Amino acid sequence: MLEQHFRQKIIFLAAFVSLCACLQIFKDDFIYWRESLLGEFWRLWTAHWVHVGWTHYFLNILAFICLPFIFPRVNIWHFSAILLILSPLISLSFYFFLPNIEAYAGLSGVLHGAYVAVACVHLQYKRERGFAALVLFLILAKLVWENTIGNSGTAQLIGSPVLVEAHLLGVIWGVVLALIYIVTNYFQDS
Repeated sequence: MLEQHFRQKIIFLAAFVSLCACLQIFKDDFIYWRESLLGEFWRLWTAHWVHVGWTHYFLNILAFICLPFIFPRVNIWHFSAILLILSPLISLSFYFFLPNIEAYAGLSGVLHGAYVAVACVHLQYKRERGFAALVLFLILAKLVWENTIGNSGTAQLIGSPVLVEAHLLGVIWGVVLALIYIVTNYFQDS
């Protein structure tokens, strides 16, 4: 059973990494463009699955690949749901609450939300609680760093400014999704 679960994770990761690489080839057709977002609805998702360049792509994909293995309790359906739900939530948040953001590409907002959502859920499990709390602390410290000191090194590396608002929105929506998941499971179990 454990081997099958591991194999499913590898297949899921390979499929998602391949999809993102294919989208990357035609990234201009998939990034977040505010002016055409609601007319080209696929951008609600794909904006987070394409990147400003290949270095940006590889950095985000590396972080994404690590997630299912550092939190092995989470299954493929959870990761699929996170990708499918967080992406449009962040895009719509840009559209309605941050109208000055005209263009965006990158998985980092979704990554921040995914790590936070999964870590929040893992706070329920005694054996994983310490590690989950450490992950949450590190993400909080990163957000504070980004919003005070800045991200000039990362911006130089990826060749584009870092949109820290995406990280913050990802964290906010990640917490919301985790709470919904925890409350739903609580009522299903009782």
